[in-house]
Amino acid sequence: MVQSLTVVFCGTPHFAVPALEKLVEAGFGVCLVVTQPDRPRGRGLVLAPCPVKQSALALGLPVTQPQAIKHNEGFHAQLTALQPDAIVVVGYGRILPQWMIDLPPLGNINLHASLLPKYRGAAPIQWAIARGENTTGVTTMQIDAGLDTGDILLQKKIAIAPDDTAEILAPRLGAIGAELIVETLHGLQASTIKPRPQENSKATLAPILTKEDGRIDFDHTAQEISNRVRGFQPWPGAFTIFHDKSLHVWKASASSRSLGPGKLLVEEDHLYAGCAEGTALELIEVQPEGKKRMPARDFIHGYHPRTGNLLGP
Repeated sequence: MVQSLTVVFCGTPHFAVPALEKLVEAGFGVCLVVTQPDRPRGRGLVLAPCPVKQSALALGLPVTQPQAIKHNEGFHAQLTALQPDAIVVVGYGRILPQWMIDLPPLGNINLHASLLPKYRGAAPIQWAIARGENTTGVTTMQIDAGLDTGDILLQKKIAIAPDDTAEILAPRLGAIGAELIVETLHGLQASTIKPRPQENSKATLAPILTKEDGRIDFDHTAQEISNRVRGFQPWPGAFTIFHDKSLHVWKASASSRSLGPGKLLVEEDHLYAGCAEGTALELIEVQPEGKKRMPARDFIHGYHPRTGNLLGP
């Protein structure tokens, strides 16, 4: 029976937790959870476990946190001795060595938060929103030596709502992906899934985000900037400069106003910034440097921006 499959689970972030929990709920034998070492977090920089480790411990599962895996003989021996039927990888954060790819008979199954071959890379949810997609989804694939280039097993498509942010969309994809992982393992053992190669000519990339990705460029259209505001939450966010200090934009929407790029328009309690192609962005919720998030109305009354002031660079 499928429930007799033994699985090693590799994962780190919140996105991976539903998949781990669903595997246990479905009766798979999760014999080991592999996750990143504890990292310093918070103001005190106290070592803290990642979400997957917390979940694994709560489920009573064995956990290992190797600093490195490629040439780690102890880790290699540990996995070999377990003889897992499959290795499931969800946001682990490390490139798997070939010995690990070759180990289990059913392969290394990765859950990726996009409809591959679109948005290969570390930040598929963020870039899908930032680039204005109205649909996305999850893919299970067989890991190979490339970057998200392995054969596709199963996919599930969902809509991206106009007000979805990366923070809102990620848990939804995580829950759907957890179900897809279980379905994939069932299908692989029953030999009902036929892996299909990706169409590399249609591939797009979703590279790891940097702080600079969050800097607002008002030479883009208001819709393009609005998409990036939604996509890059909570990090790196979307920010600009007002009076030589950082101004974080948490919520914004494209407007029918026509202003020069970066120029402000203040209309009562509403604040607009000019963008490319005669478009404007309404700044709905902002956060001045060193302060709390606030609605535009409070920012206008507290910081007194004037029509014609410039944002940026």
